[in-house]
Amino acid sequence: MNRFKLKATTTVMVLLCLMYFITYVDRVNVSTAAGQFSTELGLSNTQLGFIFSAFAYPYMIFQFIGGWVSDRFGAKRTLIACAFVWATATVLTGMAGGFMSLVAARMLLGLGEGATFPAATSAMAAWVSKEKRGFAQGITHSAARLGNAMAPVMVMGLMTAYDWRFAFYLLGAVSFGWVVLWFVAYTEKPADHPRITPEEVAALPQPKVRQKDAPGTYARLFKRMLPVSSVYFCYNWILWLMLSWIPMYFMHNYKLNIKEAVLFTSGVFFAGVVGDLLGGWISDKILHRTGNLKLARTWLVAICMGLTGLALIPVLLFQEPMYSLIFLGLALFFNEMTVGPMWAIPMDIAHDRAGTASGIMNGTAATATIISPLLAGYLIDRTGDWSLPFMVSIGVLACGVLLTFTMKPQNAFEARTTQSTQLDLNPAI
Repeated sequence: MNRFKLKATTTVMVLLCLMYFITYVDRVNVSTAAGQFSTELGLSNTQLGFIFSAFAYPYMIFQFIGGWVSDRFGAKRTLIACAFVWATATVLTGMAGGFMSLVAARMLLGLGEGATFPAATSAMAAWVSKEKRGFAQGITHSAARLGNAMAPVMVMGLMTAYDWRFAFYLLGAVSFGWVVLWFVAYTEKPADHPRITPEEVAALPQPKVRQKDAPGTYARLFKRMLPVSSVYFCYNWILWLMLSWIPMYFMHNYKLNIKEAVLFTSGVFFAGVVGDLLGGWISDKILHRTGNLKLARTWLVAICMGLTGLALIPVLLFQEPMYSLIFLGLALFFNEMTVGPMWAIPMDIAHDRAGTASGIMNGTAATATIISPLLAGYLIDRTGDWSLPFMVSIGVLACGVLLTFTMKPQNAFEARTTQSTQLDLNPAI
């Protein structure tokens, strides 16, 4: 039986994939449930829109804070606290009695999930070898896309069997269950894990004792990560356009019913799952064979982002639902291929500050999650043209291709430190 036990490093990655899956289910479940609770609670479409967007504001802010916290206090403590908050928020969503309580629950969810991805990146910096960083980021983000694709089906099934409130109670219980698993199975220092082998420890980055940062270190790291954040902004632009508007696009542009629109939307999103897996794997293969970070990260991102823009052109030219399904799927596939290398870059640039660096990247780029859906809605209302947001996105992606060459992942961040105080990056819990 022992031979069927997962290795310690594999166990950590499975837990992180499960976390990414759960967070995205809890993030988008409200959209599926809205059909029931909006009628029960007497909510207007304007109120629904505000409920949907309430998640984004604390989420964006806590990207910055959460990355620093995870580097300072460790990924174990940070993710336990985060999961407890987002699980509580999910349960409270099911208990909501009106507009304000739903907004409060969604904001609490954003607060809880804001630090999760930077903290996970901090964990991966310790638990994943350099040559596997791209694949590790790719497979965890593919789990997130899988959660996004499966959430409507899961929530709809629970609502049909019971009601919308039960769906949130059960999903909250699953999140609480993940807290227990993480507490039991994760150690801050890989060498402290009871099941880790000497071979696994030898393959992982050696832990460092970091001296206290000199004043201005965060500002310097923010400046260093700004080109990376700009590229990730362009990635987020098309992602959140699709997450927010693809179902409505199929329903209104092609006059499909909701069931048909959900099927088309799921097809597009499942293409993203494959893109996440493949992009990280290819990035690591290139790095292993060439040792060239610029080729493995910068050039791969530039090519995939360019192909994303090219895949959107037929969506503008051929107004048929099957063509849109195929080419929107291709666009999301190539867009998601950039995720593995993009999330590996913070570890490449600032290994012992990977949580902080990834929080800066994702927090800055999260502005696209607000701007892109809002601008799309405005353009559609003003022109009635559902293809116009994709035309704008092609321009954004073209800028992203040019900006990739300013990232320079091969140039590591050199921190200035004080000599008096040392911080243990891996405190025991």
